Order: sequence, then structure tokens, then C-alpha cells
Amino acid sequence: MTLPVALSGSDVIGQAKTGTGKTLGFGLPLLERVTVPADVEAGRAQPEQLTEAPQALVVVPTRELCQQVTNDLLTAGKVRNVRVLAIYGGRAYEPQVEALKKGVDVIVGTPGRLLDLAGQRKLDLSHVRSLVLDEADEMLDLGFLPDVEKIITMLPPKRQTMLFSATMPGAVIGLARRYMSQPTHIRATSPDGEGATVANISQHVFRAHSMDKPEMVSRILQANGRGLAMIFCRTKRTAADIAEQLEKRGFASGAVHGDLGQGAREQALRAFRNGKVDVLVCTDVAARGIDVEGVTHVINYQSPEDEKTYLHRIGRTGRAGAKGIAITLVDWDDIPRWQLINKALDLKFPDPVETYSTSPHLFEELDIPAGTKGVLPRTERTRAGLRAEEIEDLGETGGRGRKSSAASSSPAAAEERAPRTPRQRRRTRGGSSVADGAAAALPAPTSEAVSVADAPAEPRTPRRRRRTRAGAADVAAEAAVAVAEAPATVDEAPVTVEAEPVAEAKPRRRRARVVAKPADEVDFQIAPIAEPMPEVKAVTKPRRRTRVVAKPAADEVDFQIAPIAEPVPESKPRRRTRAAAKPKAETVAEAPVAEGEAKPRRRRARAATTEG
Repeated sequence: MTLPVALSGSDVIGQAKTGTGKTLGFGLPLLERVTVPADVEAGRAQPEQLTEAPQALVVVPTRELCQQVTNDLLTAGKVRNVRVLAIYGGRAYEPQVEALKKGVDVIVGTPGRLLDLAGQRKLDLSHVRSLVLDEADEMLDLGFLPDVEKIITMLPPKRQTMLFSATMPGAVIGLARRYMSQPTHIRATSPDGEGATVANISQHVFRAHSMDKPEMVSRILQANGRGLAMIFCRTKRTAADIAEQLEKRGFASGAVHGDLGQGAREQALRAFRNGKVDVLVCTDVAARGIDVEGVTHVINYQSPEDEKTYLHRIGRTGRAGAKGIAITLVDWDDIPRWQLINKALDLKFPDPVETYSTSPHLFEELDIPAGTKGVLPRTERTRAGLRAEEIEDLGETGGRGRKSSAASSSPAAAEERAPRTPRQRRRTRGGSSVADGAAAALPAPTSEAVSVADAPAEPRTPRRRRRTRAGAADVAAEAAVAVAEAPATVDEAPVTVEAEPVAEAKPRRRRARVVAKPADEVDFQIAPIAEPMPEVKAVTKPRRRTRVVAKPAADEVDFQIAPIAEPVPESKPRRRTRAAAKPKAETVAEAPVAEGEAKPRRRRARAATTEG
């Protein structure tokens, strides 16, 4: 239905069920409108029409769909030798830029990377004559609408625009009205007019407990006639957890979700397509457009968000006329959401049956052999597994990609880096004298130090730390131990040089500190009291005393008591009595009573003589 309209050059809105061939519905007209050297040789085009810039653009929402559409277009355009390039994130920029310089006819890409290259002037979109938005509703849900609009503004105004999707919400129709010219809306339905789902897919819905779901899935995967299976989860963490649990139970499983690097995601998809992995656990990233032959079972481990997601999930099976089985496990909390999906799609499961891994009807409906357990028998573990598929080095740009690429890099480099870093840190953390001695000793034996110097580097570090923390007696004991150990290891100059200065210099410093501490305390109490006090008296305190003499006796007593109570020093009352503060005899007598008895007696006698 789409080919005649699209080949004429008019705008098209294509809507059809999943698995009905939408990719070739827009791919064949796209390839026919591209001018290649074969057309010039056949006389269908002029040499002036040839260009190295892209002539057609296909925008897709996910990286996996971008890769799949590229492969389909390469297969369809192989006879005419059409150059098709995939541009998406997670890969290095350089190979894509080099391919653009060599010349490209059709570009399939995600909005983010297309905008990056167009903003850097690496991608020229001025010669594009056909634009295709595949899975347009998904791009709106993922927030790609502003990016798509920016890309459309870079294209020539005269072009052919085609929108394709299994579901066509109102926002997509609004986008079509703004950027399309008199589009033809083609909606493909089956003759019998059944619902939105494909008739070849038998659907089963069970109400299951979240803690029993792994056991149920393990038994469902052992059903008779089961080929490849896809398990959809709502969160990335759940997908990673289920893939790990299934691997422990003996299944060859792989995971595809946003937390993985692009290399790991493509590795899992390649292993799934090649048959090395027969169970693919993924999020809704792989729910759009992924076409793998032989998928017989699709399991919704968690209830989908809405009816559109449900349609795209179960559409991974029963493709191109084949039959498939779709199983949905609904938790108790997801019953309201599932009832909305059931009503929107007009299904027959408003109230799912409560089911457990031991329920008889589960074995009967899904043709599971009786006595099946949740662990795959060893005799049936025939798949090679995910590790049999190599990870391709894509030059990933993100931090998550670096982890995956580092894990797949050569292990020899990682082993060499590991011991080097702690040795450098230990040398910088040591004391200055020890570090200088080590620096002077290492360069001399250049050839021997590689094997010998690394071994004593480990015991040296605790010695340095113990010497700084231990007392004088411990230092002397450690020095004796170091001298005793020196000839036992290797007769080298660095060992003796390090032991001698450390044993002589450091204990001397500590002994001086230990002896000086009591002496400094005594001097600090006696000497500073006598020396600086007279200077302070001569400058500041005579002024205060003259003011005190002018004030009445009550003020004098208050003024003398308050300052003495605030600082509470030993020296201030002594200074005031020696500087001839005669009227302060009473207050001075109060302070020394709490401190000592000898000095206040002498001060009282001096005050009496001066008054007489």
C-alpha cells in the first residue's frame, strides 16, 4: 500500500502492526530516489547529480534500531551499491567523520549524534531529498522532539517526508501538519479487523508474586518447543539482576539496558542473533524495531507502562507470519495499570488468575513438562553463552563505555599498572631523609634495582612509620633490629646508609625534646613573669591607677574586683602590688589566699610600711 504513494514522491504517514515490514515500506522508495554512479552509467541520471553529501536521512530513536535499519538498507541496496552509514552515540567520532568525508548516500542515525556532527560542520544536510522518521511516537516519548525539529530546520524545504510507526498519537499528527505537505495517511489493517495485536501471538496473563517470578520464568523457559526468548523489565537494575540469576540457574542469558556500554550492548545482541545466547533480558530499549528470527516467547517480567509499550514488546515475536507466545506477569501493585491496558486494547484478561511456580494451570497452558524445576539440567546446557561472543572495541566516548572497554583490553597492561602505583605513593609518603636516601640509592644500581630494589621497598615503609610514632626506647630497639637485618638481606650500600643516620639523628631529637619539656615548664613559670611585667606596668597601668585614686572608695573596690575575676591570672595581682598600688592592699590580699601563702604576707608588710 505504501510503495506506489512513496515512489511518486508525496509525503506519507504509515501505520501498521509490528512485524509487517515497515522498514522496507520506506526503505525501497528511499533507495530508488538516491542517485548513484550506476544510474549515470545506465543513463537514468546526469553526472552533475552525483554528490558526496547524503541524499536521504532516516532518524530513529534507539541505537539498536539504528543498527538494524542500516543492515536492512545495506542488504536492499547491495545491487545498486548504495552507501549507507549508521551514526549513533556510544561510538568514536573519528570513524564516522572519515566515512562522511569519503561520501555517503543514505544516513541512519539518532538525533543526538546527528546534531553533534551537524553542529561541527562535519555533516552536510543541504542535499537531503528524503526524510524518514521511524518510530516517531517513541522519539516524542523520549523527549527527542526539539532535536528532531532542529534537524528538520537544517534540511531543504523541498523534500519528501515520511513518518512510520505502529502507534500514531496526536502529537505525531501535529508534527506532520507542521512539517509535511498534504501527507497521505496509510493505515494497514487485516481483513478480519481484529484488535491492535497480531492474531498469531497467543497471549497469557498471570498474577504473580515478585519473589516467585524468577522461579516461574525459569520453568517457563523450559517449555516444549521454546526457541529464543526475550524478557522485558521496566528498570535497568531489574534487567541486570534477572540476567545474573538466570545465568546462575544454567541459562545462556544476556542483558541489554542503558547502564551497559555500547560494546556490551552490541555484544549481547550479536550473541542473541547468532544463537550463542537464547535468553535476552532487556528494558524497553530493545522493544522497538528489533527483528530477530526464531523468537518464540516474549515474557513481560514487569507490567508495561501503557498499551503502546505492550504492543511493541509482544511484537518481537510472531513476526512475518510466524507464531509466538506472549506471557505477562502482573504483580499485585500493577493490577490497576494492567486493567487500563486491557481496556485500551480490548483484551480478555481484566482480572488475571493468581499463579505460582507450582500452579498446575501454568504447566498446562504453556506446555511445560511435569516435574520441571527452576534450574536447567546440565544435559540441556548446550549454548556457548555470552562470553563466546567477543566485545568489539568501538572507542566509546562515555564513562560507562571506558569501563567495558578497559575490561576487554589486554590484562598484561593492567597487571603492570597495579604494582607501580602503590610503590610511588609509599615513596612520597616517607620522611624527607629516608626519601632522599632512597632517591640517591635507586639510580646507582640501574640494572639490578629492577629485581632487588622492589623487594625491600615493602618492609621499609613500616619502619619509617614506627620510628616517627615510637618513643626513644623503641627507636633504639628498632635501630638494633635494622642493623641485625641489614647483612641478612643483601649487602648493599643503601641499607647501611639508611640505618645509620636514622639511628643517630632521630633519637637525639627526641631525647632533647623529652629533657627540655620539664625545664621549659619551670622557666616559663618564673622567667616570663619577672621580665615582661615591668614594661606593661610603666606604660598602661599607672594611667588606670590615677583614675582609681580620683574615684570614691566604693568604685575602687568594684573596679579592682571585676577585672581580677575575668582573666584570673597569677601575674596581674603581683604586678599591681609591686608598682606601688597602695590602696589595693585589701584586694591583693584576697587573690593570693587562694593561690599561695608566702607572697601575700610580704606584700602586706610592704603596704603597711608605705602607709606609715
